[in-house]
Amino acid sequence: MNRNQIDSIQNWLPYRKILNRGIIKLKDSTYIKIIKIIPINFNLKSDLEKQAILNSYKIFLKTCNFDLQILIQSNKEDLSKHILRIKEQNKKENNFKISEISKNYISFIQKINQEKKSSSKNFYIVIKEKSQQNNINGNVEDIIIEQLNDKFFKIKECLSRCGNVVFELEEKEETKKILYSFLNSRIYLNN
Repeated sequence: MNRNQIDSIQNWLPYRKILNRGIIKLKDSTYIKIIKIIPINFNLKSDLEKQAILNSYKIFLKTCNFDLQILIQSNKEDLSKHILRIKEQNKKENNFKISEISKNYISFIQKINQEKKSSSKNFYIVIKEKSQQNNINGNVEDIIIEQLNDKFFKIKECLSRCGNVVFELEEKEETKKILYSFLNSRIYLNN
């Protein structure tokens, strides 16, 4: 194969540049914003709370009358640090019963992890805004970022009413890390 025929990964990926606050400019002049959500545990709520949450979620769906994508990312849980801390604490203990309980606990969580393949989940919402190149008044990118931020605040307000924690990504590195994890999902699923 000729060296000129080999495309680099940068040519293949649709990203032009990563801006701050979870915003990514794509090659087709579309901008997307990644929003991270820390959800509530719906199953632990009372029936009355569940009804209130569902009503708030309906308002979210009616209020956010723009395209959005909800992404759920599962990552296999790494328990090695947790087990190491237990073992270190166990070395400091002089009580045989506590030592035995610690060993049994480690065996238990390792067994559960192997059987059930425990994982953690990350939740994201992706919103987009298409660049209208015919806008002559002002910087197009600033206008698009403002529109994305308006959408973010709508989402944050509505989902916060449901009890979720909603925040935008602050740093470019955070955004890169999330993109890397999406593009390398096989690595995360197989570990």
